[in-house]
Amino acid sequence: MDEVTASQLPKPKLVASDVDGTLIDPYERVTARTRDVVAALVADGVQFVLATGRPPRWIAPVVAGLGFAPLCVCGNGAVLYDPETDQVLSTTVLDVPTLAWLADLAEKVLPGCGLAAERVGASAQDAATPQFVSSPEYVHAWLNPDDTAVARDEVIASPAIKMLIRLPGASSGDMAATLAGHIGGRADITFSTDHGLVEISAPGVTKAHGLRIIGERLGIDAADMVAFGDMPNDVPMLRMAGLGVAMGHAHPEAIAAADEVAGTNSEDGVARVLERWWPHDDSRR
Repeated sequence: MDEVTASQLPKPKLVASDVDGTLIDPYERVTARTRDVVAALVADGVQFVLATGRPPRWIAPVVAGLGFAPLCVCGNGAVLYDPETDQVLSTTVLDVPTLAWLADLAEKVLPGCGLAAERVGASAQDAATPQFVSSPEYVHAWLNPDDTAVARDEVIASPAIKMLIRLPGASSGDMAATLAGHIGGRADITFSTDHGLVEISAPGVTKAHGLRIIGERLGIDAADMVAFGDMPNDVPMLRMAGLGVAMGHAHPEAIAAADEVAGTNSEDGVARVLERWWPHDDSRR
C-alpha cells in the first residue's frame, strides 16, 4: 500500500507495536518523536500495546522510554503482562512432554544445537525460579545477563512459554523450515533474528493470538487495529490488523504480509505513520 493520509483511513482504536527493530531505534531508545506521538494517541483515548518477543522482565526500559506503562503481549503472544502493576495476566505454555519431544527432535534434525527455555512467574520480578535456563551447548544470539546454565534435562523439566533453539552460523529461516517439516501443528515456530535462533511456542500462540485476547477484553475488533513489526514473528499480527505496517528494513516475510511499508526504526518509521492521525510540529525535529 502506498502511503496514505489520515483522511483515507479511519482512526484506529488500538495501536500495537513490536519493540526491537520497530518501536525503539538502533540504540534501543524510544525517541522523543515516538514518545510524543504515542502520548498523543493515548491522550486521545486510543489503546497502545507492546507486542514483543521479550519476556516481561525486559519491558521496564521500554516503559521508562515511553513514560507510561502500556499493556504488553510478551513472549511472542504467550504472555499478557501489565507493567503498571507488574502482574502477569495470563500465560500459555509448552508442557513438559512437548518440551521433551521438541528437544529430542531438535537435536536429531539440527545436530549441534543448544536448547533454552523461557519461563514466567507471577510478575516480572518473580525470582522464585530461574526464568531463563539454557543447556551447556546454548550460545546466546544476544546479551542475556539473567541466564542460568543448567543440565540439558533441566531445560525441559518445567513448563515454558517458549523453547529457544540456537545453532550458530545457521540461517534461522532454514532452521525453522527444517523443524516445521517434523513438528506440524504440535507447536508454533517463528524467529526474530536471522542469526541461527528459532523460538517455539504452544500451538496457535503468536502475537496475533495475544492481540485478539486484548481486543476481546477491550471490545476492539482486529479491523480497528494498526500493527507495526519487522520480523517473521510479527507476520501473524501484521496480517490480522486492519492496517499492518512493516518497517523499511523489515524481513521479506514481514514486508510481504504488510499492507504498507514505513520508514526504518532509525527514521522514526512508527511515529511518521501515526502522525497522520496525531500530527505534531515538525519544526523541532
